[in-house]
Amino acid sequence: MDAGLTPRSTVPLYDWMNKIPGGLMLVPLILGSVVGTFFPGFLELGSFTTALFKDSALPLIAVLIFATGMQITARTSGPVLAATGTLLLTKSLIPAALVALAGAVFGIEGFLGVSILALMATIDNSNGGLWLAFTGRYGDERDRGAYMASAINDGPFISMLFLGASGLADIPLTAFLAALVPLVLGFVVGNLDPRWTEVMRPVPNIVIPFFAFALGTGIDLRDVVTGGASGILVGVFAVLLTAALTYSGYRFILRRGAKSGIAIAAATTAGNAVATPAIIAGVDPTFEPYVAVATAQVASAVLVSAILAPLLATIVLKRQGGLAPADDADTPAAATPAGEGRGTA
Repeated sequence: MDAGLTPRSTVPLYDWMNKIPGGLMLVPLILGSVVGTFFPGFLELGSFTTALFKDSALPLIAVLIFATGMQITARTSGPVLAATGTLLLTKSLIPAALVALAGAVFGIEGFLGVSILALMATIDNSNGGLWLAFTGRYGDERDRGAYMASAINDGPFISMLFLGASGLADIPLTAFLAALVPLVLGFVVGNLDPRWTEVMRPVPNIVIPFFAFALGTGIDLRDVVTGGASGILVGVFAVLLTAALTYSGYRFILRRGAKSGIAIAAATTAGNAVATPAIIAGVDPTFEPYVAVATAQVASAVLVSAILAPLLATIVLKRQGGLAPADDADTPAAATPAGEGRGTA
């Protein structure tokens, strides 16, 4: 075999995963949920096994965020902030306002067996890990840097804000800052020493499958089954609504043309949204009667959106001729040498 050639795979697992939209994250996520549901004892073996397969999600995502910050140059920070603001507006603020409006019309009990609590917890946040995985393959540094929208909408804060919960004045702004520190540090280091940017470039392919598996272990498939048809309905509705909004933002605000379909990959629900109903009910007890059903519905929506959003994004990109991996050297504001910033996730 010639030097430099990739050995032929006996079983092409990596290629199979990459044929699925967002597969590098989605497949381990589902496997993790299977293990967490049916073989939880494996995750409690301790030592490196527990550390890698159960407790690794946050540290590995932090490493990915740090590496993402390294891809943002001083000249491209403006476009990154524009993409972040557009996603935050179209994926969080407008959808949350619409759900709050529906609550004013129907009451907190909602409609069709879906409470306003379940809708809000599902619709106003996004799966930042899946976004980084998808944009690492089809987006550029503007898109990957727009992870900041997920950092801001992560957790129950926007839900609490739009539901008018009694704990509104105690929203911990330090949580937002803490989520952004790795990105900012990566930006600083990457701009000071481009060699570190090159060293960290393979990070997405390395860490995404592992943190996806760890995130999956926190999703109990029995809760997904309990959510049933109503949970699937919530997930599909959230994806379709926010996909239309995020796509419109990329198309008409950012004018990304054939690449506008990338924004649809943000039409997901973060795994930690499963805890949002209980957190909100802890602040405002009037939501307590809806917590159990809402939690099950949100759990279903997490998996539904993780499958449907990247699939829909891929279809739109393909139809509009934007499916080819982006080359950051071709972006209008890019300041990196040719070939830099190209995702491989």
